[in-house]
Amino acid sequence: MPSLIDIRRRIRSVKSTQQITKAMKMVAAAKLRKAQERVISSRPYAQIFEQVLKNVSAAAAGDERVASHPLLAKRPENRIQVVLITTDRGFAGGFNANLFRAGQHFINENAGKVAVELYGRKGRDYFRRREVTATGEVTGISENPKLEHAEALTKKMIERFSKEEIDSVYLLYNEFKSVLSQRVILKRIMPIALPEGVPAKDYIYEEPPAEMMRTLLPAYVQLEIYRAMIESAAAEFAARMTAMDAATSNADEVIEKLTLYMNRVRQASITKEIIEVVSGAAALD
Repeated sequence: MPSLIDIRRRIRSVKSTQQITKAMKMVAAAKLRKAQERVISSRPYAQIFEQVLKNVSAAAAGDERVASHPLLAKRPENRIQVVLITTDRGFAGGFNANLFRAGQHFINENAGKVAVELYGRKGRDYFRRREVTATGEVTGISENPKLEHAEALTKKMIERFSKEEIDSVYLLYNEFKSVLSQRVILKRIMPIALPEGVPAKDYIYEEPPAEMMRTLLPAYVQLEIYRAMIESAAAEFAARMTAMDAATSNADEVIEKLTLYMNRVRQASITKEIIEVVSGAAALD
């Protein structure tokens, strides 16, 4: 049976851990507000951009210059590029584990065809120990991705796809749904799939639609990558806040159980001492 000193020491240790989890929860909640605002404000822009792309592609339908654009080239998927966006730090529950499970399943389904671009320290560490081809890694930006990070990745992916080094590009990330919910997304962004059967709007374009498409298509890829980064950042803070809240509640339960156990041990110790005193007094009589 542990001594009272050992139990008190353990209770102090759990209380110290609880203070840390409370602080981490508050920090994650503060950062989540800003990240959530970025996500919510980006969604209308993305919807309008997609609508513009649909209208311009409908107007440019049948133009050979559009059909020959390298970002629209469809090839058999013999060389697949996956961009995996994970976190740099842990303490986020099953955030990364869900991504690893989905990524490993996709890799197994396309054995020998997949190369991975790793964004986030956790993804790098996970696939470093496995037989997976890594085309690059970036760490230290998961909590605060910037537009220049998306620009650099977009340039690299477009260059590799245009040179036919890869046949398709997929994004694998966690989409922010709510504080309590994140959804794993596996989305193909290249080759770009233009909507079919969309009626052309009677718009007057300053530039030929085919020329506009040359600008819109790379911008669309960059938008998708940047959105994935900021969605992942917001989902990370939400997952960390939820995980730290659960850890704080669990600490309360542990402290309560240890305190009850400590009282029982102390009561048993006092009872034992009383019995010894009474037994000693009875022996003297």
